[in-house]
Amino acid sequence: MSAQSTGRKPLKAKDYASDQVVRWCPGCGDYAILSQFQAALAELAISRENIAIISGIGCSSRLPYYMHTFGMHSIHGRATAIATGLKIMRQELSVWVVTGDGDGLSIGGNHMIHILRRNLDINILLFNNQIYGLTKGQYSPSSQLGQVTKSSPMGSADHPLNPISFALGCGGTFIARAMDRDTKHLKQMIISSARHKGTAFLEIYQNCNIFNDGAFSLFTDKDTKADSTIFLEEGQPLVFGKENQYGIVLDGYRPKRVHLNTGKYTKGDLWIHDSADKFKAHLLAEFFEVPSEMNDRSLPRPFGVFYRTVRPCYEDTLNDNISACRAKRKKESLSALLTGKDAWEVGKE
Repeated sequence: MSAQSTGRKPLKAKDYASDQVVRWCPGCGDYAILSQFQAALAELAISRENIAIISGIGCSSRLPYYMHTFGMHSIHGRATAIATGLKIMRQELSVWVVTGDGDGLSIGGNHMIHILRRNLDINILLFNNQIYGLTKGQYSPSSQLGQVTKSSPMGSADHPLNPISFALGCGGTFIARAMDRDTKHLKQMIISSARHKGTAFLEIYQNCNIFNDGAFSLFTDKDTKADSTIFLEEGQPLVFGKENQYGIVLDGYRPKRVHLNTGKYTKGDLWIHDSADKFKAHLLAEFFEVPSEMNDRSLPRPFGVFYRTVRPCYEDTLNDNISACRAKRKKESLSALLTGKDAWEVGKE
């Protein structure tokens, strides 16, 4: 996170809100994300003039309009590329990319690969509603197999992309998941993302109540949430359930759900979460194939920080290279720089 202290009166969440009318469908999960984003920035005390929010195309990408900060509503899938150029030139800024599962993982998938592997000090909020909402309900890269949409009337034939596995495979240094309807946890994940030095990738489950309502109801509804989700806490055992009656153990390298009330297992037998362990982060990312109804063999969907590590940031290394090059070379004219050492003149015979 990049921020500058101004010594001014601390800002409140409402101070980060613009004067624009918020134009999302009533009941959209984007409202909760916007609210918690503003609250998180207030807690982080980042000056508004030191924030730049870059978005692509989609419902989520309207967010910069509603923020009293700098921002840019850019082009489809290219928010990460634009944010990369901005961060290289203005390292003091706190740069945020706001994107969706379609914008960021379909047309923008290639750009997402490279921002993650380069590890710029940028924060990525990926709103995942498993549908194209702005263009009225076509299936997206994260839509479920067999999902009926306007562009897949017989059911999607595509296997869904797993954003967490994708980010891990691209070499991301901070990878986490939250959901719109758990606002307290969402706010904390946004704050944790901002405090990470490097590219922070936060997937946020967001309900599109018009074109894909209830896509995440198993994980958000009061009756099913406790038994179908697990919240990752550093150094703590993987325990879940309405009465914390379930846990996760590793049977070799295979995660297994166990019941703690049978006497066969205790909390001392359980998997302890360590976000520095990339191998286990990959295993957690694959807690993905959850049926519509949980059973005694189902693995819960994880939320929290899957993985974090420290690695040099791209913009720091790049600018060090530029400084070293400038110090090494003598001052030259523009013409000399353009021709370089490999130019020659063709003479007349």
